[in-house]
Amino acid sequence: MPIRLISNAVLFQVGWFACVLGGTSWWLLIPLAALVIHFIWVTSWAAEGKLVVSVALAGAALDSFLLQVGVFDFATTDTLAPLWLVMLWALLGTTLNHCLAWSAKPIWLAAILGAVGGPMAYFAGSSLAEVKLLLGPANTVWILAPIWALTMPLLHGFARLYREQFRLVQAARRR
Repeated sequence: MPIRLISNAVLFQVGWFACVLGGTSWWLLIPLAALVIHFIWVTSWAAEGKLVVSVALAGAALDSFLLQVGVFDFATTDTLAPLWLVMLWALLGTTLNHCLAWSAKPIWLAAILGAVGGPMAYFAGSSLAEVKLLLGPANTVWILAPIWALTMPLLHGFARLYREQFRLVQAARRR
């Protein structure tokens, strides 16, 4: 496995733990550093900046919605997803063209990964970050699994769209 894929996965995991364990504190410097390292060493802002921002915004909207309808309770906010969770979404955006690229084709792999991995990440994070799953574990799985089964393919769609846009821009610049 190429070193860039491994480093991408490690940066994501280190950032994930810093976000979940540190919440909205100086620990957020760790995922911020992971994002900077990703853009300097693994890829470039030009190649993936739009993707990372789009994933962070989409994730913030989704988790804010789930907060508002009573799926989650964050100790620090009752209106919008907390900053540490938005950072997690940004970190997820860095994986779509790299260590999670395998799940893009066929697209059903992304749906399965989302249906299983999405709820698992929330359960792990909820116990470490003191996030309450207000509907209980079973009901939360029934809500999150289909949402994530749709979300991962959608995020891979963003990645594919932005990769194609980047290729077209690069090709136009070479002419």
